[in-house]
Amino acid sequence: MVIGKRILVHDYSGHPFQVQLSRSLAGRGYEVLHVHSASFQTPKGELSRRADDPIGLEIVGIRLDEAFEKNGFLKRRSQEVEIGRRVAAMVAKFHPAIVLSANAPLDAQAEIVKAARACGSLFVFWLQDIYSEAISRILARKLPVVGAVIAARYQRLEFELLRSSDHVVAITEDFLPILRRNGVRRQRVSVVENWAPLGPSMPAIARKIDARPVRAVYAGTLGYKHDPGILLAAAASLPVEVDVLSEGRVAEELARRAAAEGLSNLHVKPWVPFSDLPRVLGGADIMVAMIEKDAGVYSVPSKVLTYLSHGKPVLGSIPAGNLARRILERERAGLVSEPGDGEQFLADLRQLVGDEALRNRLGANGRAYAERNFDIDRITDRFEGIFGNLRSLELQAI
Repeated sequence: MVIGKRILVHDYSGHPFQVQLSRSLAGRGYEVLHVHSASFQTPKGELSRRADDPIGLEIVGIRLDEAFEKNGFLKRRSQEVEIGRRVAAMVAKFHPAIVLSANAPLDAQAEIVKAARACGSLFVFWLQDIYSEAISRILARKLPVVGAVIAARYQRLEFELLRSSDHVVAITEDFLPILRRNGVRRQRVSVVENWAPLGPSMPAIARKIDARPVRAVYAGTLGYKHDPGILLAAAASLPVEVDVLSEGRVAEELARRAAAEGLSNLHVKPWVPFSDLPRVLGGADIMVAMIEKDAGVYSVPSKVLTYLSHGKPVLGSIPAGNLARRILERERAGLVSEPGDGEQFLADLRQLVGDEALRNRLGANGRAYAERNFDIDRITDRFEGIFGNLRSLELQAI
């Protein structure tokens, strides 16, 4: 028997805003089990229990017995399947009314959907990325012969999972035409744009002529969707301190290249705990966001939303049409250039470095947008409405 107030929220990555939603739902009387992958290497939100957490909230991190293999396809796939099976076991034990699952690799998501169906839970696919598009691009480069066959398999799997879900929460209207073309009915889709926990507003620190250099910070994953070379170019050509808060193979390679080129003003550091983020952002003057051109509409860098929530101006290398770029341009919260246009990126950086008033104005605009859109109570209302509609439809079908 399904218990109506139980919700299992699975966020594979452990991002800040998903666990904020879980806390908010638990504060409204739901019994919430929030599950994430502790083995997956990415910046995390507040995933430890706080003294003020609602009694109905439990947070569980799934940790594999060995290090997560991010760069080996076969090993990574087997580990993702294992994580999916462990989440599935939690679904079977917790027996939630609703499973809300985000950021899960497709093989893991398939295991979770299967478990939800087995125990009669409603399944909500929280669509953060069109994964099969990213898989197609990556495998075309890595496995030119068999890559297309593997990619086709993941495309079939992704849209089968989306079609079979009781509901889809898409983070951008840009996904709607893609979903429609692949047979996902519009009435089963809601659009709820991502947000970031609203941090303290931190305008740039006023500086004297002899003060420290302007500090530009990139915080987040560095991988296939990014171009770290423009960070090297920035450090080499401008009087600016560049801090890169990241981990993994690409970050390590960036640190080696900076050392080899004698760039003492480029620093690669580990990710910081979410609780330290206000301190880190407080010392930044410019926040950097990057995404490759071919990622386009299919990937929306949530780090931009964190920057806006803290009132920081954004220097972006983001494709036209991407939701994050549209927000930055519409709200006048940053300067954005096309990926691959290193000349314009450096020109934008030069303008921000030399104009403190501009930095403050862009940061204030971004903060105003965040205050209008990141209210967790209103966002929780949206999700409660979606869940309530699903339960009503389920009861009508009985």
